[in-house]
Amino acid sequence: MQIAKSTIVITGGAQGLGLAMAEHFAAEGAALALIDMNAEALQAAESSCKEKGASQVRGYTLNVTDEVAVEQVFEQINTEFGGINVLINNAGILRDGLLIKCKDGEITHKMPLQQFQSVLDVNLTGSFLCGREAAAHMAKAGNGGVIINISSVARAGNMGQTNYAATKAGVVAMTVTWARELGRFGIRCGAIAPGFIETPMTAQMKPEAIDRALGMVPLRRWGQPEEIAHSARYIIENDFFSGRVVEIDGGVRL
Repeated sequence: MQIAKSTIVITGGAQGLGLAMAEHFAAEGAALALIDMNAEALQAAESSCKEKGASQVRGYTLNVTDEVAVEQVFEQINTEFGGINVLINNAGILRDGLLIKCKDGEITHKMPLQQFQSVLDVNLTGSFLCGREAAAHMAKAGNGGVIINISSVARAGNMGQTNYAATKAGVVAMTVTWARELGRFGIRCGAIAPGFIETPMTAQMKPEAIDRALGMVPLRRWGQPEEIAHSARYIIENDFFSGRVVEIDGGVRL
């Protein structure tokens, strides 16, 4: 599949990795439908992508956990762009915390269900809903397509990330399942598992946490958002890639 003139939908597309991918594809002449909760950031992202050469770009304010709203927005995108070629499920949140805390034989804290569920709702259920709607439009059009789920090196399990790790393992399982189910429609599905990437989210980490994280990376540096965009481009353009995960983590192993 060629990037130029393809319609690429990116959730969480107004910030961080999503914006980096959007700007990368804009420079190649893609048509972009950007989904995000932040309306102000969406406006800025639209302007940036237009300047970089997007053939068309529109922003859609959407909560990816709202089934009816997701159905409506994807119907709108399909109509306004004349089809959907690529979906990148990038929207995600962090709500880190230990499963339990215990001191002197007494339980002092347990991860609240809401803290666990909120991450599942966005990272896993949101990816499911958007993937389902994109696949439906792609299959109906009969022109194939590509779905990319953004996972994480944390999918292998990471201390303090019960909820996040579970979702990032889940999106990989969905990727393989969808690749097997949707291949007959010409729809390919892949995943990207980033390691420590320099984004506004990581910029909020404490200095000691940053030092500890970088100490785990053999390359001793942050990954850059543009390196994730490059990986997404590879998946889109390689027509025999499906059902697999690209790890972009600088050699780190959690």
